[in-house]
Amino acid sequence: MAGQFLENYFTAKVLAAQKRYYGASQVIPPQPKQDLLTEDEIGFITSRDSFYLGTVSSNGWPYIQHRGGSPGFLKVTGQNQLAFADYKGNRQMLSTGNLADNDRVAMFLMDYPSRTRLKIMGHARVLDAREHPELARQLAEPAAQKITERIFQITVVSFDWNCPKYITPRYTEAEVREAIAPLQERIAELEAQLKLKKAV
Repeated sequence: MAGQFLENYFTAKVLAAQKRYYGASQVIPPQPKQDLLTEDEIGFITSRDSFYLGTVSSNGWPYIQHRGGSPGFLKVTGQNQLAFADYKGNRQMLSTGNLADNDRVAMFLMDYPSRTRLKIMGHARVLDAREHPELARQLAEPAAQKITERIFQITVVSFDWNCPKYITPRYTEAEVREAIAPLQERIAELEAQLKLKKAV
């Protein structure tokens, strides 16, 4: 677990809960102000086709939203800088409104087949795509250029790789197609052989 993740999430109340249930709490030494992404995190981030974004409302309620696209739609744009194009949706503007009051975000990035998850904490800001058309073009997927309304930019403070325990493996349609392709080819071969035998 990266240092800033420990420092920010392992509050006095969390440490007290650890002590109550396990008899001791972790000792958190002084940490750097920011944990830098490595090639492992960057590779994982840029290969995801979805993530979950957590924000906090002005009245203190957490809110979680799903974002998805083609693999790589969440881009690493600089050292510890992430960005993605936000498309026209249901017009509720919950995450955007929350970030106007509190710029803290938490992100969950999942790889269900490998039972791997990366948690990210950071600060986000939202830009109006109409005011940043060139940036919107760079970030938006080609088919979504006309429906890009906002740009989310996130400065990563820290991250944590979670254990695979209790992650249920799930597969995308494309992953299932790839897995069953050899079976479909073999079925086609057997059907062709059967057809020849029947013809004799």
